[in-house]
Amino acid sequence: MSALFQRRLRIFKADRRGYYSTWILGAMIFVSLFAELICNTKPIYVLYKGEYYFPLLKSYPETTFGGIFETETDYNDPTILEELRKDGNKVVFPPVRFDYAYIDTTLSLPAPSPPDSEHLLGTDDRARDVFARLLYGFRLSVLFGLALALFGSVIGIIIGAVQGFLGGWADLVFQRFTEIWSSQNELYLLIILSSIFEPSLTVIFCLLSLFGWMGLAAYVRAEFLRARQLDFVLTATALGATKMRVVTKHILPNTLTPVITFLPFRISAGIMGLTALDFLALGVPPPTASLGELLGQGKSHLQSWWIIFSVFAVLTVTIMLLNFIGEAMRRAMDPKAVA
Repeated sequence: MSALFQRRLRIFKADRRGYYSTWILGAMIFVSLFAELICNTKPIYVLYKGEYYFPLLKSYPETTFGGIFETETDYNDPTILEELRKDGNKVVFPPVRFDYAYIDTTLSLPAPSPPDSEHLLGTDDRARDVFARLLYGFRLSVLFGLALALFGSVIGIIIGAVQGFLGGWADLVFQRFTEIWSSQNELYLLIILSSIFEPSLTVIFCLLSLFGWMGLAAYVRAEFLRARQLDFVLTATALGATKMRVVTKHILPNTLTPVITFLPFRISAGIMGLTALDFLALGVPPPTASLGELLGQGKSHLQSWWIIFSVFAVLTVTIMLLNFIGEAMRRAMDPKAVA
């Protein structure tokens, strides 16, 4: 671990707000990765007639547990539950016995129903558990935002490096293209393209990636234009270092500051982009859990305060934590702070 990295780490830890936000957000993401073990209609494991079964990993027909149909077992069926719990058998369910797509037909009140002992955050207008959809939707949004930010960073670094290092016609052509493309209305194009192509996570990822590289490419280009005139780069070139070595060993490591600094903010943008498309019903197809779809339900059912309050709280906390982390990283990467 280099001395520079240690100084930057100390500065980052000194920013308590950003440091603790990293731990909190990390814990939230870690928990969401095990959503199937927290919210699921399937048991974690079943001990039936001396044999162990793991429904989360494998589907079992109803006949396996004394049923009469060859279809997949419905573990919420009272008859199946009674069979799984008698004669020394054992069944262990997750803490919340509903997944993001399960429709609870046993509600005592019409959907959307308010929070109760079974549905901690109530249900949506299709009688699906809000807590389960929030957990699965949060995981989808965060992982999508992270993947989009990383992919956009790679594309932005490549394009910015080509422009800044080569200059000349390469820089001129890319600059004109970037100016033309950035002048387009991103939201309108996304709406048009989303209405043409069948909505899916892959299509949305590709559409948002069309615009996610431009801001970072401009910063990388400027850093490359500055760094290629520095003495250590000119010296390496004069000593016979190849262009690839000059770029990867001398220039690129010194231009990663904007990449690292803007990463949390780019993740926030990816999360909000997916949420906006889902809110407009142009995002992931149903019944996929989505924060934007829940936000739309909250708008349509203002009397069901538990829906809008829950999704608003999750989005607010997530974006706030990411912004705090980004501010702490920006201070840590500031050359004046580590000088």
